[in-house]
Amino acid sequence: MKNLQQLTEQAEAIRLKYEDVDAKNGRAPWGIRDYAMGFVGDVGKLQKLIMAKENLRELTGIDDIDAALSHELADCLWSTLVLAAHYKLDLEKEFAKTMDVISGRIAKEYS
Repeated sequence: MKNLQQLTEQAEAIRLKYEDVDAKNGRAPWGIRDYAMGFVGDVGKLQKLIMAKENLRELTGIDDIDAALSHELADCLWSTLVLAAHYKLDLEKEFAKTMDVISGRIAKEYS
């Protein structure tokens, strides 16, 4: 399994390929705001899929909800990695720190 740094490098490589495709097709490359808006759109799709999975709404045209849910979560992860790379954020470090804070908060509540 790849570590977070390897996943980030892969996400960035794909982002650069998108830039090449856009250039070849005469389109301006996406800026960071475009990636942020795309991320919000993916989160919206994710929410609809979760609602369908929980039988709160119907989605037509989706045969395998689990596959669609996995795909959308992966899209959200890709966007997260691209955004973090752009802003030069250490997600691995921040994730560990955040989990420590949450764990401490839970420990206080249940002690």
